[in-house]
Amino acid sequence: MGVFGGSFDPPHTGHFVAAQEVLEVLRLHKMLFVPARRSPHKPNPPVAPDRLRLEMLREAIAGDSRFEATGVELEREAPSYTVDTLRQLTTEQTNVRLFLLMGADQWASFDRWQEPEHIVELTELAVMSRAGDAARVVAPDAGAADLSSARVHEIAVPRIDISSTDLRRRAAERRSLRYLVPDPVRRIIEGEKLYSEKFP
Repeated sequence: MGVFGGSFDPPHTGHFVAAQEVLEVLRLHKMLFVPARRSPHKPNPPVAPDRLRLEMLREAIAGDSRFEATGVELEREAPSYTVDTLRQLTTEQTNVRLFLLMGADQWASFDRWQEPEHIVELTELAVMSRAGDAARVVAPDAGAADLSSARVHEIAVPRIDISSTDLRRRAAERRSLRYLVPDPVRRIIEGEKLYSEKFP
């Protein structure tokens, strides 16, 4: 089972295309999206409320049995540490191999994550690079962490240059998000007037 964490503020087409590519390449049966309450790697908290980020994810993937979203990190105090989520999932999902998705840039700084040596014990890593950039996947400087047991799968995903930051800017400028996010996500953003006054 794939585990795809992030702020998803908002979730967009690039997220789902990348998730699908990893799922198919690794032949996984399920991809679990895990919105963070607050990422320890980002200086600011998410703009959209927790409940709406989770709702946007669930609405976007409705009808696709391969995809699922959970609020497990939203139920804990911030910041959201991946190692805690993986420990919980390992307890709940017995006899299931977990594959943690991360970008090549995240992998390069993985030694600065919370308990990286325990993360690699709990899961295999699916390191995503944009198609054509696979050579840029750089292993982290392990420092004091022992990452020798890390099981890393490098996967080139389709290059889709969309970022949540740019989408929040577009929403604040009242520009269309059509085709950049799934229609259910766009309807929630418009209906709730998300990102209309706050940027980034």
